[in-house]
Amino acid sequence: MSYFITYKNAKIHFTDEGTGEVILLLHGFLENATMWNDLAYQLIKTHRVVCVDLLGHGKSESLGYIHTMETMADALFSVLQHLKIERVTIIGHSMGGYVSLALLEAHPNLINALCSMNSTAAADSREKKRNRDRAILAVKNNYETFVSLSIANLFRPKSKTLYKEAYKNVKLEALKTPVQSIIASLEGMKIRKDRLELFKKSSLRKLVILGKKDAILDCKLQRSYYENSDVKIVELPDGHMNHIENNKEFTYIAIHFIET
Repeated sequence: MSYFITYKNAKIHFTDEGTGEVILLLHGFLENATMWNDLAYQLIKTHRVVCVDLLGHGKSESLGYIHTMETMADALFSVLQHLKIERVTIIGHSMGGYVSLALLEAHPNLINALCSMNSTAAADSREKKRNRDRAILAVKNNYETFVSLSIANLFRPKSKTLYKEAYKNVKLEALKTPVQSIIASLEGMKIRKDRLELFKKSSLRKLVILGKKDAILDCKLQRSYYENSDVKIVELPDGHMNHIENNKEFTYIAIHFIET
């Protein structure tokens, strides 16, 4: 079922289906809760699944001109409070992973287990911050071109042909994101904290799913962050969109992680 709450005068959209232990699914930048349709369909057979449109994405409204990860996490926590949910297992894709770590820092006893998919606990490098600034200028100049190029970069080149319909749908959904929301998220991601040590030292179960051909995050660098830690690493062969490019493998890994 689809619902809304109001957070600081902004409407936040979420879905809530199934019964059992709660699984919280968080989408990435330029995405929305619909990205989880396939996985949610499998999970609601045995679990309660909550999917939230993060600030400025999907059917959720924007809140100002900078959406920090902390603000997004607080809006998310408001949804969980509304639903009277006290414990969750989280799967966060890309920006959704950043938000889940901000939520972990603010409410460490809330999370049972955390799966970070095509995401990083590290802060933006100087080069990455400069790229965010360039992206903001590109959005202001021609947001449709920016969105098209951004979505193209998420997929391994061959995947855009293999999963042509899914690729088209991702771009169509991304184009629904308002310009203000795109800029607010870019600003928020640019200034996010480094939470690598927080994640590594946390006692919860942790899984990081990487893409070997991910053009957004360097797979080898990400893997090196977790050496000599209890973070489990799984590498899949394609790009930034494992839920599409490696759907069967990702679904199996996600369900196994949740049910362990």
